[in-house]
Amino acid sequence: MSISIGIHDLSFATAEFVLPHTALAAHNGTAIGKYHVGIGQESMSVPAADEDIVTMGAAAAAPIIARHGTDLIRTVVLATESSIDQAKSAGVYVHSLLGLPSATRVVELKQACYGATAALQFAIGLVRRDPAQQVLVIASDVSKYELDSPGEATQGAASVAMLVGVDPALVRIGDTSGLFTADVMDFWRPNYRDAALVDGQESINAYLQAVEGVWKDYTEQGGYPLGEFAAFCYHQPFTKMAYKAHRHLVDYCGHDADKDDIARAVGQTTAYNTVIGNSYTASVYLGLAALLDQADDLTGRPIGFLSYGSGSVAEFFAGTVVAGYRDHLRTKANLEEIARRRPVDYAGYRDLHERSLPADGGDHSTPSQTSGPFRFAGLSGHKRIYEKR
Repeated sequence: MSISIGIHDLSFATAEFVLPHTALAAHNGTAIGKYHVGIGQESMSVPAADEDIVTMGAAAAAPIIARHGTDLIRTVVLATESSIDQAKSAGVYVHSLLGLPSATRVVELKQACYGATAALQFAIGLVRRDPAQQVLVIASDVSKYELDSPGEATQGAASVAMLVGVDPALVRIGDTSGLFTADVMDFWRPNYRDAALVDGQESINAYLQAVEGVWKDYTEQGGYPLGEFAAFCYHQPFTKMAYKAHRHLVDYCGHDADKDDIARAVGQTTAYNTVIGNSYTASVYLGLAALLDQADDLTGRPIGFLSYGSGSVAEFFAGTVVAGYRDHLRTKANLEEIARRRPVDYAGYRDLHERSLPADGGDHSTPSQTSGPFRFAGLSGHKRIYEKR
């Protein structure tokens, strides 16, 4: 008899500041409809000078630790594409900030925005091998593009933490996956750059190619037919991409792409991404949080997950919502996390965007700006220093 494994708890954190797209439009003279309607974005989270993927990751995971403790957690997997070190996992810093036991494996995974799904599947494999353990999966990213570039309006920052184990309280993950990989230069960030490079149209085309590839493989592996899914959580570099991707999938399956049907399938998954912006690896799972927080009772219904990471790797899999899941949601906390952000004007955002850390190995402190529970205090001897507040 197969055991039930999946997402037992889910929590997220975002950054201290928020830049409304109205401020960006006023700066560059863009009609606001291009942002609100064209890409489906209203605002984007902007990290404070003393925030990064570690502080957000620890803040996302802390409520899970408070609720469940640490006794069963034997592994932490942190997925990111905005890593802070070429050798040391950002998860090791998170492990320390959270006070997790030393008898823990910690690793960082990377493959653009797909990394968190790889982490989730890795976690499921570990739990299947040893059902007595739980795995803490953290997806944490800061999406950053050059100022005045086409990608600037799609920036954002967030972290999602998921506790993976047997008999999950939220979503049971199915065994069947559709997989797809293609060597595409649609989005990448060389080691010598802080901001990513992106070919926007190529990235959209590569994403849609991946949609076809994962669905073809998923059906060949014996997955659910399209019509059985209650909703679909897509990677959202911008929220209109979820609509575009689902329309493409429906067309590919030979169905009529009815506008209302597409809105029903993906609309509720976009609420948090619309105001947070692109969170790279966390994006799909922010979509899940938004869906569970808003939808009518989904008990027993399968949800489709389509995770895409540029370069490119994608996966499609199903998760079934568990009876009683609403008793375990963090809806109030999620809404408060978004509402607590402080507005920043364009000049303030620009200053934060252009901040860089000295590379001389000296002592450099960061301004105390965040109101979050953890902060990146600065550098000393080429070492990053973190503090609990």
